[in-house]
Amino acid sequence: MAAPVARIGPNAILQHLPVLDGEIGARLRGALLHRAGVTEPPLDSGMLPEDQVARLHHAVRLFMPDRFVRIQRAAGLATGGYILAHRIPRLAQGLIRALPARVGARLLTAAIARHAWTFAGSGRFRVLSHEPLRLEISGNPLAIGPSDVPLCHWHAAVFARLYSALVWPDVRVIEESCVAAGAPACVFVLHPR
Repeated sequence: MAAPVARIGPNAILQHLPVLDGEIGARLRGALLHRAGVTEPPLDSGMLPEDQVARLHHAVRLFMPDRFVRIQRAAGLATGGYILAHRIPRLAQGLIRALPARVGARLLTAAIARHAWTFAGSGRFRVLSHEPLRLEISGNPLAIGPSDVPLCHWHAAVFARLYSALVWPDVRVIEESCVAAGAPACVFVLHPR
């Protein structure tokens, strides 16, 4: 029996598509998907094989090195926006916003940890500390290297969108280590301003 295929939520690809259309146009975006061996998923797509998601993220970095940070950041912010609009109930959002930031951050972080399989695939997510808030994805399947610098701008932007909308309006998310740069895990530190 074959091992189960690790999967990641479709927004890891779907939210890239309009950003790529704006950057390079639909025709070249189609060529990029083809080159990456990725079929455009339908809007109502379920979870996607993580290797497909990883190939698209890697292709954006490989073929557009001067734009990939901007593209992946925009796609990550859009993914966070989708989660806020469709996955976190309005009542829960109101509760998190009403709580003191320290408590709201813990509640949001617990919810993210429960749903980490949707963005970490076969990687393992854990909270390293709460003050400062440090999040880790070991074995991050989207961090394909080698790289001299951390390159998980999509993950960082998703976290930034969620925490800025619900806890700290001016939060800055820094990836302090990255699997692609040879670290054992991708570690993201959140800095409220």
